[in-house]
Amino acid sequence: MTFTSRGFGGRARRPRDERLPPGQYDVGGDWPVLTAEVTPRFTLDRWSFTIDGLVSAAKTWSWPELQALPSSKYEGDIHCVTTWSKLGTNFTGLSLDALWEQVEPGPSAAFILATSTTGYTTNLPLADVMGGKAWLAWEHEGKPLSAEHGGPIRLLVPHLYFWKSAKWVTRFTVLDHDEPGFWERNGYHDRGDPWTEQRYQGD
Repeated sequence: MTFTSRGFGGRARRPRDERLPPGQYDVGGDWPVLTAEVTPRFTLDRWSFTIDGLVSAAKTWSWPELQALPSSKYEGDIHCVTTWSKLGTNFTGLSLDALWEQVEPGPSAAFILATSTTGYTTNLPLADVMGGKAWLAWEHEGKPLSAEHGGPIRLLVPHLYFWKSAKWVTRFTVLDHDEPGFWERNGYHDRGDPWTEQRYQGD
């Protein structure tokens, strides 16, 4: 007697979403809250944002002054170093290019150190926050950004791991050298490209 096997059955595996960088999974409708600090509470009438360091002239904007600038929207994906990604999401805010036009980084400017009201810091190459690559975001999916996710305003650099998108950001200092921030001093990669898995120093 001849036995013919039709192979193992079972549900076919779905193809991996091409929007997911290596080692990441789709978190779907969730948005995990991860932070190194206690969530701050403050009022917008006392809030301000400053760019100083190697610029033509340091400048500080109040909340109404930032809101008066032309807003723009990011639609796409974000990726956390802890391996979750959130696909097809959107933020509304202000392209950083609108601020760079007002402060004009000097010829030796190469990096920024972003600082939050909590004292959290993260470093970024200037090239990663210019040319339509980064925003100050105050809305997510059409609603004001919650305090737990960095509201009233957070840095948004979606092409890098999300620890670079500092919550509650209030200052950029423009530098001619790379100055590691909080997580970078504790072993995380200086740049954090999710597509090459730059998670930790040495990756």
